[in-house]
Amino acid sequence: MKKYRVALTRTYLITITANDKEDAKRLSEFYIGDCPDSSIKKDRSEFNFLIEDIEMMYNNAEEILDENDLL
Repeated sequence: MKKYRVALTRTYLITITANDKEDAKRLSEFYIGDCPDSSIKKDRSEFNFLIEDIEMMYNNAEEILDENDLL
């Protein structure tokens, strides 16, 4: 079998309870960087937020390279 490297692009629709829009944006970007939600109870308590739902909206392989292209 051949080896491939795939650049994968994903878009998520996040439902989050937070203090304001900026917190919602910042906390979503930080804690959803490597889905699933990587926040822990201490983080949610300290920053006063809750990620309620994560729904993948887009998942598409943007670029696929043959292993010979990697050399």
